[in-house]
Amino acid sequence: MSQEINSFEIVKGLIHTCVKKLNLSKSVYDILSEPQRVVTVTIPVQMDDGSVRVFTGYRAQHNNALGPYKGGIRFHQDVNLDEVKALSAWMTLKCAVINVPFGGGKGGVIVNYKELSSAELERLSRAYIRAIAPVLGDEMDIPAPDVGTNGQVMSWMMDEFSRYRNYNEFGVITGKPVIVGGSLGRVEATSRGCVFAIREAAKVTGLKLQGATVAVQGFGNVGSIAARLLHEDGCRILAVSDSSGGAYNPKGLDIPALEEYKAQTGSVKGFPGSQDISNDDLLTINCDILVPAALENQITEKNAGRIKAKIVAEGANGPTTPEADRILAEKKVLVLPDVLANAGGVTVSYFEWVQNLYGYYWTGEEVNQRLERKMVEAFHNVYDLYKKRKDVDMRGAAYMLAIERITEAMRVRGWLGSQVYSEAKREIMLA
Repeated sequence: MSQEINSFEIVKGLIHTCVKKLNLSKSVYDILSEPQRVVTVTIPVQMDDGSVRVFTGYRAQHNNALGPYKGGIRFHQDVNLDEVKALSAWMTLKCAVINVPFGGGKGGVIVNYKELSSAELERLSRAYIRAIAPVLGDEMDIPAPDVGTNGQVMSWMMDEFSRYRNYNEFGVITGKPVIVGGSLGRVEATSRGCVFAIREAAKVTGLKLQGATVAVQGFGNVGSIAARLLHEDGCRILAVSDSSGGAYNPKGLDIPALEEYKAQTGSVKGFPGSQDISNDDLLTINCDILVPAALENQITEKNAGRIKAKIVAEGANGPTTPEADRILAEKKVLVLPDVLANAGGVTVSYFEWVQNLYGYYWTGEEVNQRLERKMVEAFHNVYDLYKKRKDVDMRGAAYMLAIERITEAMRVRGWLGSQVYSEAKREIMLA
């Protein structure tokens, strides 16, 4: 991640612009520009050699006007407070765009998880959740996996929180294995939702997916599954990359074989029959669809002018800077923003939460059908506003849609001051 670019300042700037375009009061921006609560914790963890390391962790709870805070937990050495605050704000917007009854939250621990043994990772996971347990709960704040965490980590965290409460509370965490209340379809949900958005974008732009060329930056959970699903749709995956390097084949990569190769070697670099390609070069190759599915701030003003894709589908959070957005808009590139394109994960997390609360679980087919309906509806809500407004790109349209919904919830809850209350009182009197 580029350290000179502050993701939190970016998201605040976008919120400010949309509040002005919607002619909303300054108080709306003031509320949405900072999280409602930020928790910083120090986490002492005993290492396998008997020593104790102290880690720093965060939990940002951005806004709960529409429902409980919701958002992942990231274990990464580059985690910082502004990043966590930005990601929590994006989650608020994402939940509003996809129209699920959650607000936004995000957590993170500063750690290179690859340096930890499995036992050390478990002790860190449990210690972190103990530290933030007072602000969690299935009606308060519901974490999920993110970069550096997975279903196993979520299971440890759910178990630790259940010990804290002295009863099972499966609904406090989503992204769990199915055996302990996880939802079928959750592992693939972010990628599948992104592919549903790409399908709809292809329809409105006249692009045929069969034979369409694709480049995927990031070959973790989101990128690898998106590549596989697009490959199954008949797309030709030209290039993929991960933190170690990239693989490129103009004739198309064999994605199932590449997944096996990465599982064996730990990287896509050196995949037989491919050429090495850097992350930077991957972003600018000649392709129809580009899927940035790595970290923030990858597409910037330095490389946006060289991007040749017709559709950019943001599998990652915040991969495109505002300056790059303006350049891509001038080039008529259709950007599917993160708050729409990768909302499949939180959508199926919502489904998982509902299933936990009811104790009744759906089939994988039911989950995927419900996800498709949500993603298609959200895409067209955003796209229709984008075509109607003329003064915003797809990201602006998504933000405006989200902010309108959040503002309405805050208005009826009485968060926006006495003037709104007076108007409501007058409406009652006139009724």
